[in-house]
Amino acid sequence: MQSRTPQGAEPGPTRAETASRLSAALASVETGARRRAMRDGDRQIDTAHLLHSLLETDPDVRAALDDGAQVVRLLGYLVQRSIGYGLQWQGTVEDSGAMPLLHAAGAGSGSGSGGKETGWSPSAAAAMEAAAERAARRGEPHALGVDLLAALAADPDCRAVEVLRRAGADARVILRRLEDDPYAGTSAD
Repeated sequence: MQSRTPQGAEPGPTRAETASRLSAALASVETGARRRAMRDGDRQIDTAHLLHSLLETDPDVRAALDDGAQVVRLLGYLVQRSIGYGLQWQGTVEDSGAMPLLHAAGAGSGSGSGGKETGWSPSAAAAMEAAAERAARRGEPHALGVDLLAALAADPDCRAVEVLRRAGADARVILRRLEDDPYAGTSAD
């Protein structure tokens, strides 16, 4: 049998491998983002879906932002996604260049058997992997919400950063805050 991986290309981590490196809370964020993408009729989970789910479920992520008013503005933009703001994204693949498109399509596409499972945009897949890598650098076996927030903030061309920018949040400031204190906002010991 011949391999489908092009010569010289190293396959990236599978979705199961990445999922095994997520905390229970971050796995819940993934589930919420998937549900939101399906409800909105989007073919893929993108970074804005991940940000929305993070903000709704993770108090540590909300604490890493400037203030409550900023969180409210962010949620306002994200809620408007399907009724105005974000309509330009419908039917398009989010690809900020954070991960090669072919790699991400293999790592996060649906079931392949005609199922309705929502896949990952290349940028969202790269953010999830970067969150797991950030936790590993700290010596932690599982990524937290703040790891995913840092991964999102580090990709200046992703949809999540566009939402942050529109709501008046500076992704670079958020990233610096999280890099200065990798547990910023966490209640972990």
